[in-house]
Amino acid sequence: MLKAIFFDVGNTLLYPYPSVSEVCRQVLADAGHTHDLEAIDSLMPLVDAYYEDRYRADDTFWTDEEETSGVWVGMYSLLCRKLGIEESAAVLARRVYDEFGRIDRWRLYDDVTPAFARLRERGLRLGIISNWDRRLVRLMDGLGLAPYLDSVISSADIGLRKPDPRIFELACRELEVDPGEAAHVGDHHYADVLGARAVGMHAVLVDRHGVGAALVGPQPIRSFDDIESALGL
Repeated sequence: MLKAIFFDVGNTLLYPYPSVSEVCRQVLADAGHTHDLEAIDSLMPLVDAYYEDRYRADDTFWTDEEETSGVWVGMYSLLCRKLGIEESAAVLARRVYDEFGRIDRWRLYDDVTPAFARLRERGLRLGIISNWDRRLVRLMDGLGLAPYLDSVISSADIGLRKPDPRIFELACRELEVDPGEAAHVGDHHYADVLGARAVGMHAVLVDRHGVGAALVGPQPIRSFDDIESALGL
């Protein structure tokens, strides 16, 4: 019987607001660099590829605050250079990174709070396991999730990252449940599904945008409206 449910954060519980591209556009405009949103959007696949290449090469950057921020600054520096901004690329990239430490740069998906309320009504304990920087606890509090959560674990805080089994084991110990009594919900097959299953936890894959992330692994859900059935509740 399930006693605890853990959740990933990005693309599972929340999304950048209004979008990564728009935040970048605003930061650059404030610094005197005016670019069309369409031009920035067109470069986002390169920015995403930078992250994916870095993640595949060595995902341990998530275990260190400085290295984590360095990857994101590298991504946005690449964007700046592609837009012809060379000299101040790193400075502006850091400003973009700092923007995403603001609560108002994020929004919860509409189905998150209702689902958390339903799960708590069932007597389940809820927690967060996320590859994230040390701003995560403040973010969860600012978005109104703190009253529902019994535990918030970010990789940079504890020096462990998903899919390392130890981060899942630590989360279960914090809530005093066996892994077999817990489930983890996230959008990444490698980090969330494989990591959780490695310690005997149940796993639910979320595919918010229908991008086909679950060609292998469990059938994904598109909405938390289906979370109870996916968890067998």
